[in-house]
Amino acid sequence: MKKLLFGAMAAMVMGGAGLGSPAYADQLLKIADGMKVTMEYTLTLPDKTVADSTKGQPPFSYTQGKQEIIPGLEKALVGLKAGDKKHVTIPAAEAYGLYDENKKVPVPKKNVPPDVKVGTKLRSQSGQEAQVVEIKGDSVVVDVNHPLAGKDLTFDVNIVNVEKAPPPAPKPAK
Repeated sequence: MKKLLFGAMAAMVMGGAGLGSPAYADQLLKIADGMKVTMEYTLTLPDKTVADSTKGQPPFSYTQGKQEIIPGLEKALVGLKAGDKKHVTIPAAEAYGLYDENKKVPVPKKNVPPDVKVGTKLRSQSGQEAQVVEIKGDSVVVDVNHPLAGKDLTFDVNIVNVEKAPPPAPKPAK
């Protein structure tokens, strides 16, 4: 620890890029395509309920520009650097999309578990999630919209780290 502190102090005294110097601030990487970003966040819905948060958990990491997070949030984080905090509301169209009534589809009752009720969440063989919204006769109506479709989302983010993403692992030879 003493070596670390002494090294930082020596750099400041000698005019180098110490922790408090403007030169150090210039060395902080900004969020741009290809950067690995680590952040803490809280996601709040329009009714002020918390839908998701990293509070009490490890921070979340993603690679900027790889479409690993919703488009509106990815766009809102461009240019931020470690230590930056941001409060941003992402419109539904730039989050999980607008709610689409056409994504309520009838399926034969024989194709779903016999104990389904309105509100039951199902997953297709391809992994798509759906929620039962109506049961009528021999069919069940399922809603395949994302559960957050049609909702504006508010994020409070704290950028923990921004670094160059590691190069992709080599593909194994066949």
